[in-house]
This record gives sequence, C-alpha cells and structure tokens, in this order.
Amino acid sequence: MARITIRVEPWHDDNSRCEHAVKPSGRPRDPESGCTGRTAYAVVCSEHGDVGQPHHVKVLAEPAATEHRQEHRAALATH
Repeated sequence: MARITIRVEPWHDDNSRCEHAVKPSGRPRDPESGCTGRTAYAVVCSEHGDVGQPHHVKVLAEPAATEHRQEHRAALATH
C-alpha cells in the first residue's frame, strides 16, 4: 500500500504553491524573487489532492489536515 501524505501548503494569490522565503506578513523577503506573497494555506492529500477550501491563516488549516488524516485512519481501521 502506498503511503498517503497530508500536508499544509502555502499558496500565492493565483493558487500556485509558494516556496519562497517570506516575512511573517506573508510578503516576500526578496523583492526580486517574483513572489507575490503568501495569501492562503491549502490542505493537500497525496490521494485526494486539494481538501476543502484554502484557509487564510495556517493555524486554521492545520486542524483541517488533522481531520482528513483521521478520516484515512478510520478508513484503514474498517478494512
């Protein structure tokens, strides 16, 4: 069985993943990087893709990731 991973990813305004170094405000540390800044955090599952709606604060996305992870555990327990 393949390992399922659930992670919280930072996103740009255009829903692309943000891998740039940013300030606590979400703005890019390097203005030359082309980064527009982080505007949301998405829960992404390796099996289901994006889970739910993006959250504007990471602390709100983490419980959604935990909940989805628990759903996978419950599904495995029933098999």
